[in-house]
Amino acid sequence: MKLQAVESVSQITKEDFYKNYYKKQKPILIKGFAKQWADFDQWNFDYIKQKAKGQTVPIYNNKPADATKSSDTPALYMKMDEYIEEIQNQPSDKRIFFYMIKDRLPELLVNFIYPDLGMKFFKQIHTLFFGGSDARVLMHFDVDMSDFIHIHFEGKKRILLFDQEQSASLYRVPLSVHTIETIDYENPDYEKYPALKNAEGFEIFMEHGDLLYIPKGWWHFNRYLEPGFSMSMREMPSLLRFSNFVDMFYHVFIMRYTDKICRKIGKEKWISYKEEWARRNSEKVLKNLIKK
Repeated sequence: MKLQAVESVSQITKEDFYKNYYKKQKPILIKGFAKQWADFDQWNFDYIKQKAKGQTVPIYNNKPADATKSSDTPALYMKMDEYIEEIQNQPSDKRIFFYMIKDRLPELLVNFIYPDLGMKFFKQIHTLFFGGSDARVLMHFDVDMSDFIHIHFEGKKRILLFDQEQSASLYRVPLSVHTIETIDYENPDYEKYPALKNAEGFEIFMEHGDLLYIPKGWWHFNRYLEPGFSMSMREMPSLLRFSNFVDMFYHVFIMRYTDKICRKIGKEKWISYKEEWARRNSEKVLKNLIKK
């Protein structure tokens, strides 16, 4: 893979961000952004462990999804305080996906300031994502096709970003928002997946308080290097951005449910068929590149 560092700043004006990054659909890292919040010191494990003590939360891990179950079926359930205690004290691949702040920890929402970047955020679905030091999130793009910002807290985290033009080189699985699950993006096997060599993207290392802007539809792979958690804030869908609305409608209501139906009927055969389909698509693109 051909990776470069993403542009990084310590501060930025709304006009600069909107003109040079949002409008151009370019990612940017704003270092230490959240440190300006008056209650920044409450964005940590100890605060959440105290406030969410006793809550039952779904837990995911690095194992591939079971073909006989929905892809979003959790591996197990734990109490939030016990989960945080575990990942703080031992290596773990356990993670929490899409923890709805408004529903489960609304008091946390008074402890921050909305970024004044010219984006209109969907205030109902601010979400948290947690991970232990061995946790990773497979390469994917978000099905709602919205621009979003990702603010990270506690330990370090590595993110890889790629735009949609890299889909074939990443071995995108058809009718899905992810790539072939067995690909190891930390130690890519170029003999088994030769098209990966041509994937051009960005490598980002996030620390406590950093903000990352991710444009709509961009592929991202997350690897927690240390126990940590992040908040994602999504842009409000708008009919005024008609092409974005069409993208969202197709991915959420057509592609997603077509795949769910086929997965329910075909199970493992459907997954294997899609992965072979992905390989053929990637090999075709690779051959065309070699001819050039």
